[in-house]
Amino acid sequence: RIHLMAGRVPLGTDRAAVAGEMETTFVENLRYAADLLAQEDMIGVVEPINNRITDPCYFLNTPHQAAAILEKVGRPNLKLQLDLFHCQIMDGNLSRNLETYFPLIGHIQIAQVPGRHEPDSPGELNFPYIFELLESLGYTGYVGCEYAPKGDTLEGLGWLRSYWESRGLQHGGTSK
Repeated sequence: RIHLMAGRVPLGTDRAAVAGEMETTFVENLRYAADLLAQEDMIGVVEPINNRITDPCYFLNTPHQAAAILEKVGRPNLKLQLDLFHCQIMDGNLSRNLETYFPLIGHIQIAQVPGRHEPDSPGELNFPYIFELLESLGYTGYVGCEYAPKGDTLEGLGWLRSYWESRGLQHGGTSK
């Protein structure tokens, strides 16, 4: 999988005024990239990034916009990289968004909202519920942890050990 970035709305430019031209260019670029990636049996992913906090100028902001663009591109080796941090900030309604866009999802990323820390840090998202929903939907891909750990790496992954133990799994996800 390779992340194909959408680019940024130029500073000082009205987003609405350039949206059509930017989308046309993005669709053309994605088709070109998808065709190259297909030659190597690779999948490209596009990630909506919130423009409320993280990057006010980023062009691709919601899963709805990404899904519409992926439909226009029409290449089976292009998928949605759904970062639940960005999705929650822009739209909320994560359960419905996961269910709706599940056929398009090629990768999931997680971080707690609003602090962008570990999943067990205080915040808006109930990750045990989200993980169970992903399992019930049949998600078998990786879940990327794109957060700012409060401590070192081992401390930052302590939530995962606790989650596995709560599910009756040993370290590494193997059954007892």
